[in-house]
Amino acid sequence: MSKLRTLRNAALGCLLLAATQFANAQPNAALLKMVSQMAYADSARLVDIFKDIHTHPELGMTETRTAEIVAKALEALGFTVYRGIGKTGVVGVLVNGSGPTVMYRADMDALPVKEVTGLPYASTATVTSADGKTLPVMHACGHDAHVTWLIGIAKVMVALKSKWKGTLELLAQPAEEIIMGAQAMHDDTTYQKQIPVPDYLFGMHTSPAALGMVMNPPGIRSSGSDQLDVTFHGVGGHGSSPQLAKDPIVMACEAVLQYQTIISRFVNPQTPAVLTVGSLQSGDANNVIPASALVKINLRWFSQQTRDILVSGIYRIDSGIALSNGLPLSLYPTTVTKGHCVPMDNDTALTATTNASLAQVVAPGMLHYAPTLPGMPSEDFMHLVLGNNKTKCDYLAIGTAPLDKVAEAHKQGKDFPFFNHNGNYMVDLGAMPLGVTIGSTVLLSALGK
Repeated sequence: MSKLRTLRNAALGCLLLAATQFANAQPNAALLKMVSQMAYADSARLVDIFKDIHTHPELGMTETRTAEIVAKALEALGFTVYRGIGKTGVVGVLVNGSGPTVMYRADMDALPVKEVTGLPYASTATVTSADGKTLPVMHACGHDAHVTWLIGIAKVMVALKSKWKGTLELLAQPAEEIIMGAQAMHDDTTYQKQIPVPDYLFGMHTSPAALGMVMNPPGIRSSGSDQLDVTFHGVGGHGSSPQLAKDPIVMACEAVLQYQTIISRFVNPQTPAVLTVGSLQSGDANNVIPASALVKINLRWFSQQTRDILVSGIYRIDSGIALSNGLPLSLYPTTVTKGHCVPMDNDTALTATTNASLAQVVAPGMLHYAPTLPGMPSEDFMHLVLGNNKTKCDYLAIGTAPLDKVAEAHKQGKDFPFFNHNGNYMVDLGAMPLGVTIGSTVLLSALGK
């Protein structure tokens, strides 16, 4: 019994020490009040930055203007800045004594969506696609706010250097929307050689929830995803003589319909999965059968087994359609995987630490951290550190919808006034200092003395 009592007391002692260290590591109320005051005092500058980025959106892997805004802001604050990582990515590194290495990530890219918000600073930008089409572009997912938050957080953290120790890495990532940017940065030689592997990786995303709400549950938060381009090859011909052609449009249409049976007939009904065809492109004339048709597919899943079922099902259907149309093997459909990411997982212990600090700055009733079912949207955030067992991750959702629009939506029986990737998506300007306050609090919780 004596030995058992000794072991028990030792264990209790370790728990007490850990609890004491945890309490000492948390930013105190006075410091967090200072963070909030600094963020809100910077509101006018932050709003100007946000409006500028919103008005000048850039698609994935073309974010040169946005990247330079970030790079110059970080350089002015004394960060060592690395440009052009993964094509347009930027990382600023600030070493401030001995301590943990903490990375904070913001994504920069916009979407090919036409803005219909009616805001005075709404985007009217367009780009010309590879096939010569004019595409509207807007920040329909809040990445303009993410970049603004990063710039604001940098200023706060530099001003409070005496309050924390360690290495701070602020990362502006390209091409999140096409699920390619994080992996591109991770694979870049400069990233691998010059950017220390972080102990902790944080990120935040706007949400169409009410301004001020913060969602940070532990565990799996979002699905894995794949972006696949399938090209159906055929034999072109005159519209009046289909018997002399092999019509790829008909093949593509058959495939789109058959794809829907993969989930309904091969995936367990209690297993979440999504297969969406977002685009079918082919031909230019009414009376010409084209030689090819392009089908753009998006997959969502939570396990490798489910992913395998989806991918193998697509290949099986494509080959079967080619066979039934009498095509030679040289004309069988070809598939290109453009983007891939794994499910995003919030570390339980890190999330608890973060939420303990956030409870001091988030309004009562607005911090939500109880475990919930994950969502089907995806994030390539974790690919920045994929493959190492060191980094713990925490990714937060921040409510940024105007309160009046949220109230009106609720009157209409809707959960949200709008949703990401739609032309009416907007971020309340009051979210600029709010996000900086939350992000700085999160970083101080990890870097605090």
